[in-house]
Amino acid sequence: MRKQRKSTFVWLALLGIIVGTTLFSSLLAPFDPNAIDMNHIYEAPNLTHLLGTDQLGRDVLSRILVGGKVTLFIAVVSVILSSFIGILYGGLSGYVGGAVDAIMMRILEAFLTIPSLIIVLALQAIMQGSVWRMAMIMGITGWFVTARIVRSEFIRLKEMEFVQMAKMFRTPIWKVLFSHLLRNSLPALFVVTIFNFAGAIFTEVSLSFLGIGVPPAIPSWGTMLYTAQNDLLVGAWWIGLFPGLMIFVTILCVQAIGSTFKKGGERSHV
Repeated sequence: MRKQRKSTFVWLALLGIIVGTTLFSSLLAPFDPNAIDMNHIYEAPNLTHLLGTDQLGRDVLSRILVGGKVTLFIAVVSVILSSFIGILYGGLSGYVGGAVDAIMMRILEAFLTIPSLIIVLALQAIMQGSVWRMAMIMGITGWFVTARIVRSEFIRLKEMEFVQMAKMFRTPIWKVLFSHLLRNSLPALFVVTIFNFAGAIFTEVSLSFLGIGVPPAIPSWGTMLYTAQNDLLVGAWWIGLFPGLMIFVTILCVQAIGSTFKKGGERSHV
């Protein structure tokens, strides 16, 4: 148990460092991430440019810091939107039940049969544009699992004695929904939100790597990988390696934290 707490603290600290450096990237970035310097193209990591420069002489470290802010911003906004939609849809389905629940679940199952990345891919290909638009598209297509979790929690909780007592004393419906059902669903909702956050990072990176995500002019971890594809042919390995490592470590941190809370929730139910 003590080892698990220590490992969780390490993952939290590492994720906090990553988030903190990206949030304050405008202060920490040693160079302008979009400053072109054709006299210093494809420079390997050195004392001036710690992570090297790219095909336009732009500092890789500065672009990773600023690009992380873009990637994490998209992930956060999309997760907030998807959580809101999922709570509304799943909560309504689970609380009302009956025929309404059956119809809503058949619709949800139809969406779940299609990988969300495919839906996002199709919408982004049609509506590609700004960072905000991409976050919105990911948000309105990423709520399916959240809705299913919220629905199952509402169905489980509404049969419990404290909820039945609240109904018997004619507690307002909104209070039953928020104070009794939603509040007690927060542990499960928190876990699924963490995993959705990791999935959102992966989706942004995947779409940008395919060239239909964040516009190439805007630095993000995904666009850096997209532009680094050709750089590998000239031996500039550092341009794709370092953003790739940041993506890997960030998703690993989020997944490890989510797994820890998931195991803790399972123990509390036993």
